[in-house]
Amino acid sequence: MDTNHHPTARLFVLDASAGRILSIKTDGSDGRVIVTGCRMPDGVVVDPEAGHIYWTNMGVPSKNDGSIERADVDGRNRKTIVPEGGTFTPKQLQLDRTNRKLYWSDREGMRVMRANLDGSQLETLVETGRGDADRRDATKWCVGVSVDLGRRQLYWTQKGPDDAGLGRIFRASADLPKRESPAARTDIEVLYDGLPEPIDLDLDLTNRRLYWTDRGDPPRGNTVSRAPMDATSGRRPAPEILVTHLMEAIGIALDVEGNRMFLTDLAGSIYSANLDGSGKRPLLVAQGNLTGIAYSALPRRER
Repeated sequence: MDTNHHPTARLFVLDASAGRILSIKTDGSDGRVIVTGCRMPDGVVVDPEAGHIYWTNMGVPSKNDGSIERADVDGRNRKTIVPEGGTFTPKQLQLDRTNRKLYWSDREGMRVMRANLDGSQLETLVETGRGDADRRDATKWCVGVSVDLGRRQLYWTQKGPDDAGLGRIFRASADLPKRESPAARTDIEVLYDGLPEPIDLDLDLTNRRLYWTDRGDPPRGNTVSRAPMDATSGRRPAPEILVTHLMEAIGIALDVEGNRMFLTDLAGSIYSANLDGSGKRPLLVAQGNLTGIAYSALPRRER
């Protein structure tokens, strides 16, 4: 039992192969399938106060048919937010509840996007390429995304080809600078490069640390790493590898207050570990091809 943690906390986990969303307690018990019939779901976020989950559907990666949906945390009242083709291959998703915005990376769309919670005001914030020739270049693929709302800064990953060691993590303003285009922003910083294949991101805003999953070859691939968010350019320490031996690592969700993280991999495992990487243990295994994961301490009525 989770005696030391929030009694109503739950994890929401996406199974891309079966197109379903699972809800479980943070000790792995009380698993429920709450949504089925998703089209390759990848990113998920929870709005606990409103009692909603949002998720991205990649669709067919070679087609411009990605979408974003919303449902209640029990799976009811499912609704399309961004219709098919409103985004190409949406991946990790983040929620800005204060300003009522969703942020996501669009892999084959080669961009980072934002929209209102109802899908209106769809906009491109960063564009790394355009057209089929660029689309074949995986260094342009945006996969993970996270937002530091206090500083209005956007973080994202560009994973690079499989096992190539060309992955990068970037940062820029969460708002497009005036008189600049998403394809020619002057405020983009490369925080880390030469990474195996960075996938999903999460931010520990209390301790100002960036966490991410990497696919790719061991020893640096199939891991979780962290690094300081605010180290200055040229003086950034090497990322600290915290967790190893994942099987195609994808999803990460931090519970900073509880000093723990939750992870998924494509082999179908859900893990918990302490924020320093110690105490890694499987919560569930063989659950399908797992992608995104979200942690939420839901109000009692939403369980």
